[in-house]
Amino acid sequence: MRIGIFDSGMGGLSVLDEAYHLLPDQEYIFYADKKHVPYGVKTDEEIRGFVDEIAAFLISKKVDAIVIACNTATSVAVAGLRQKYDIPIIGMEPAVKPAVESAEGSDRVIVMATPVTIREEKLSRLLSRVDVKHRVDLLDMPKLVEFAESEVFDSEEVRDYLKEKFAPFDTTKYSALVLGCTHFNYFKPLYRELLGDRIRLMDGNNGTIRHLGDVLGLDINKDINNRIYFNSPQDIVVYRKTTYYESGDEITDNERLSKYLRMLDRLEFVRDF
Repeated sequence: MRIGIFDSGMGGLSVLDEAYHLLPDQEYIFYADKKHVPYGVKTDEEIRGFVDEIAAFLISKKVDAIVIACNTATSVAVAGLRQKYDIPIIGMEPAVKPAVESAEGSDRVIVMATPVTIREEKLSRLLSRVDVKHRVDLLDMPKLVEFAESEVFDSEEVRDYLKEKFAPFDTTKYSALVLGCTHFNYFKPLYRELLGDRIRLMDGNNGTIRHLGDVLGLDINKDINNRIYFNSPQDIVVYRKTTYYESGDEITDNERLSKYLRMLDRLEFVRDF
């Protein structure tokens, strides 16, 4: 099957990477809306316009399903897309439920997200449904998207930003950090360094791809502990049957494909954290 996966930028690669592990035999189209990244500081009307354009593009490429690999876009636009198209539209949801359900005693949970995701009703409804003991604290992290897009993962600037954002929290009281934006996965080593081993790092990527497999009737690969690395920029196109687009422009040159290769390699590295 041909599956379209899109995001405002490079964060959605973390969902594509999960798909490579769980659904390795499918064909993928990955679409990064680089002209409009980041979505997390845009208006709802702007985001809906971007998403409508992307969905129409992917439909024109004869995809069998679309994955919105962006919590922000899901919050704002998934309902409208499902009304408009009759193919499966799979959205992202922060891993709040498993984080809350696994919390013990007085443990609390931090949910990191973009400003738009935090202000939207979708997250509020999720919290009202699953956070019955009011364990969750919300934390907006808009600059992490910019750092990820620039491949700035382990610098002192990022470390200082995270320290500043985590400073108001007594982290000894928290058992989980929910990564409510697909861009946030690239920074797992720094979360672990700053927060310690007690706090679990949780995202919705695995659940999203498993749900996609269920909807499409596809078998989930059980051997998911292997690592997927590539030898050349062209490998990420040929070996994994993936076509890459940036705001409608197909990526075929080695310079830009090399960035995708580096980002995918980074995601394989952070799977251990």
